[in-house]
Amino acid sequence: MIEHIAARTFLYSTEALVFGVLTFLLWMFYQGLGRQYVKLWTVSLGFVCLYNIIMVVQSLTALLPDTVPSKILLEWLYQFSRFMFITFLTLGIFSAKKGHRIVPKVVIISIIAVLVLSVLNTLICAFDPTHVYDRFYLRETLPAFLIGCTFFAMSSFLIWHKPHHFSSRIFTYFSIACGGKYLFYSFASTVALTEWWFQYLQNFSMYFDIGSSAVLGFSMLIWMQGAERNAAVTAMNKAQYLGKHDSLTGTLNRAQVLERLPTIMEKSARKDNKLCVILIDIKRFKFINDTYGLKTGDFILGEIANRIRNSIFKPLIVGRLSGDSFVIVIDYDNKQEIEQVTHHIHELIGRSFQFDGQDIFVQCSLGYCCFPQFSKSAEDLLQNANLALYHAETHNIASTEFSHEMEVQGRHLLAMEKAIKHGIKNEEFELYYQPQLNLLTNKLEGVEALVRWNHPEKGVLSPDAFLSDVEALGLNSRFDVYVLEKACQAHKRWIENYKKRITIAVNMTAVEFQDPRLISTIQKFLLKYEMSPKYLELEITENVVMTDLHMAMNTIVTLQNLGIKVSIDDFGTGYSSLAYLRELPIDKIKIDRSFIKEMASNDSDVTIVKSMIKLSHGLGKRVLAEGVETAEQLQMLRNLGCDAIQGYYISKPVPEQELAKYLVRK
Repeated sequence: MIEHIAARTFLYSTEALVFGVLTFLLWMFYQGLGRQYVKLWTVSLGFVCLYNIIMVVQSLTALLPDTVPSKILLEWLYQFSRFMFITFLTLGIFSAKKGHRIVPKVVIISIIAVLVLSVLNTLICAFDPTHVYDRFYLRETLPAFLIGCTFFAMSSFLIWHKPHHFSSRIFTYFSIACGGKYLFYSFASTVALTEWWFQYLQNFSMYFDIGSSAVLGFSMLIWMQGAERNAAVTAMNKAQYLGKHDSLTGTLNRAQVLERLPTIMEKSARKDNKLCVILIDIKRFKFINDTYGLKTGDFILGEIANRIRNSIFKPLIVGRLSGDSFVIVIDYDNKQEIEQVTHHIHELIGRSFQFDGQDIFVQCSLGYCCFPQFSKSAEDLLQNANLALYHAETHNIASTEFSHEMEVQGRHLLAMEKAIKHGIKNEEFELYYQPQLNLLTNKLEGVEALVRWNHPEKGVLSPDAFLSDVEALGLNSRFDVYVLEKACQAHKRWIENYKKRITIAVNMTAVEFQDPRLISTIQKFLLKYEMSPKYLELEITENVVMTDLHMAMNTIVTLQNLGIKVSIDDFGTGYSSLAYLRELPIDKIKIDRSFIKEMASNDSDVTIVKSMIKLSHGLGKRVLAEGVETAEQLQMLRNLGCDAIQGYYISKPVPEQELAKYLVRK
């Protein structure tokens, strides 16, 4: 008997040591990999080590009665560690196979269930010496049945969920073998507990558990090695994919478009086929990002890519060049097919995008160029399509085909872009100021800042010579900020040199007025140049407001809260003027010069101007008339109750040096 106890003690001690080492190795793996399933398996092997230590202690206390409290405590620890081992092993396999994290709530519930089950198994019939067989069934037969069922469930899960890599197959065979062993032992302990061969079955079960546990530990190490190798391969494949595709939309990136397009062009040339490269640009996409958020914008870009990829015209290439710009390459037989494709693209993108309970609508502009009709190289094909796209956007046309006349405009814009950026950098753009006369006080009310280009070769250029190119090149925002800062600088000089504070009116384009950074930019300049907000006035046109009435109103309210005035320039030339005038919290309305020009000879213009002044005053807004060129016009406006005027009769726009005579006048 003593020899038998000593042998078992040595056997369990050795197994506890082995699994202690394996637990340490898995813990080190977890520290380096950070995978949850490794952590779960580490805990599982830790409980294997624990119940082997408990088996050692139980061997040393084998001669004590089963009802002794110390043996009952050991039995509970043994039951608890066995169930915890199989529980964490199962959770780890699920996490490893599915790639999902096990939430803490599931782990806590599992631990509580194991705790309750082990307590019940241990305490029922624990203190009654006559219930020996009942205790055996509760502590051996029932746990064996539960563990066997768990192993078979685990094997079924591994069989049905792919991939079946080497370590996964080892776990499957291991689970089937263990499940069969535990269920057979449970059945045998029920029907043949008193048979002579059952003792041999118990000895076999003990050695089977030792061997299977060793296989389990090393299978875990093999699984982790294979999983990391698969992760490395997946990462390499993903890196290769991302190197060729756009990470957001899954379409080809710019480099891959330029790489694949020449190959497609060569194949088409050999087969005498025709190609069409179509560039797509989403209108006002910045507004979508600013209004609905970047997440919504990313969703829309992804949906656009999916709609195009799955469209009926089966494009040869779908790529994302940058931002909200896409490229499509199709083959065609006649121009009617291109028209059908462009029409279909507008329909695809024009359908509503549903995100977060909102219906969002966008529109696009298309520019396209055909091969081999216009271009022989991929770069030229894309460049020409881009020129066509620019033409479509600037002329507000849905779709435009490239023509050779666009090349001339393209070269002009390329040269102008370089010249304008050089002019901004070297401060070649200067501000001229047109005085505004207050008709009530006959004093200078303020000035409007108007930009001129002091070109090094062409002399002083008026806005008509370059502002359209500024807009075409998308430099409006940069240009507006430049003019705004110049105006603030000038105001500071006037205070220092003339001790004079007058209001400066600066024109704002739609692009800059809708920029969320406009407020912070203005605040920065006001602080930098020590300018009071009440001396800054921003002039916007009706079209700026109509672009987005809600955003315009919010911006105007924010500016007015800062003390900055906002006025409507060229009033009467836009759309729905009277309909929205009462909604806008503006300070001043500037009547367009086209209504002032014919006042002396056109009664209709007089009636219109009179109505504008009366309406504006009724809404609590001041009125300034532009383009006053004669004394007769001035007197008529004074009689009509106009608040202020500006025009050549008072003064043409003058440089800062000439404006000094107005600043020093008492």
